[in-house]
Amino acid sequence: MASFLGTAGSVLLTVLSSVFVFGLVIFIHELGHFIAAKTGGITVDEFALGMGPTIFRFERGGTQYALRLLPIGGFVSMEGEDEESDAEGSFSKASIGRRILVTVAGAAMNLLLGFLVLVGIVCSQPMIGTRTVAQFYEGASTQASGLQVGDTITAVNGRRCFIANDIIYEFARTQQGKADLTVLRNGEKVQLDGVQFDTYEQDGVNQLVIDFKVLGEKKTVLGVLHEAANWTLSLGRMVFLSLSDLLTGRIAVNSLSGPVGIVSAISEASHAGLKPLFMLLALITVNLGVFNLLPIPALDGGRLVFLLLEAVRGKPVKQKYEIVINAVGFVLLIGLMIFATFNDVTKLIQ
Repeated sequence: MASFLGTAGSVLLTVLSSVFVFGLVIFIHELGHFIAAKTGGITVDEFALGMGPTIFRFERGGTQYALRLLPIGGFVSMEGEDEESDAEGSFSKASIGRRILVTVAGAAMNLLLGFLVLVGIVCSQPMIGTRTVAQFYEGASTQASGLQVGDTITAVNGRRCFIANDIIYEFARTQQGKADLTVLRNGEKVQLDGVQFDTYEQDGVNQLVIDFKVLGEKKTVLGVLHEAANWTLSLGRMVFLSLSDLLTGRIAVNSLSGPVGIVSAISEASHAGLKPLFMLLALITVNLGVFNLLPIPALDGGRLVFLLLEAVRGKPVKQKYEIVINAVGFVLLIGLMIFATFNDVTKLIQ
């Protein structure tokens, strides 16, 4: 009986945590579109959380607010968004600047949410981690290779490091047992090529042993805001690094994860505590914000491309072409999601 209750409690925690993370990330994204449209005089027909059949709805100020059955997304439906409309408050009749603002507002809100969550996480830490080497473990290979106490690591393998976690992330991507480090030493930039690390094997991949500790500094208001901003930049950059790793074969395509994999990660984080859960929330919302702005049809970034073309040409792209391109992009995205979900299920079975 105790085992059953424990399992039920674990499942309930996973469900509640997943609803919280997905719900908040989707809500804040759509809220960005909604606020930008409303303040710009654009008519919003519906603000919906979820997809599929409507669970309940109400209308206020000419806008219908709805909660739908499937918790896999949401939308803000605006007058003249996907069709020509001469009605007052039509999206298609709004200025190009206003339409661009409405388009990017959702992603901007995701990035803002990530920043605020990271401010809270940094505040919860006893100190702010820096990129400055404080001490080495006994027999450290990196020290023997030229790294010194007081060096501030600014880049690993030519890639800039914004925060201490960037150093760890870049070390994890390095599989040759050595890395090129750029450091600040006594105010001058010093290049350390081929810094040697001890390694160990994990899941068939060589991992570097980090044989030094970094310095911690006291928290200040500006320090917390600066660290949270750099952390946000770091998480956003992971989208491009991950895409680069996929295209270059550094990461196998079957490692892609979809909703099932994200729920699994949320489950692990929620059982580990609030801090890991909020860290994952920040990662998801920042990644969603950046990914949504990529120039991919059916995403906000795809629409942004059409709006920028309109700004340059002085006239919009014919709507029939935009509809076809977005439809193709949507099908490809759905296919990618199905493939990623298949990967997730396969991993769970294994």
